[in-house]
Amino acid sequence: MEESWMVDAKCRDMIPAVFFPSDGMGVEIARTICADCPVKAACLEYALVNRVDHGVWGGTSERERRRIARRRRLAAAGLGTS
Repeated sequence: MEESWMVDAKCRDMIPAVFFPSDGMGVEIARTICADCPVKAACLEYALVNRVDHGVWGGTSERERRRIARRRRLAAAGLGTS
């Protein structure tokens, strides 16, 4: 699964459990780590393209990624966002 951007990820040497939290507080902790990560955008794009359902990727929760994916699908279909 190693992508070239992953070597520069701020989370590279951290415990993966931090990015797979079971509560909102855990999501906020992961987001704080992701906030100034140099590969945040690439990480988010990876999760969206690969439809990663679990964990915090690119500073976003599962729910946020579902919303982003939905907006993209609607935009691609020319339906706009509502």
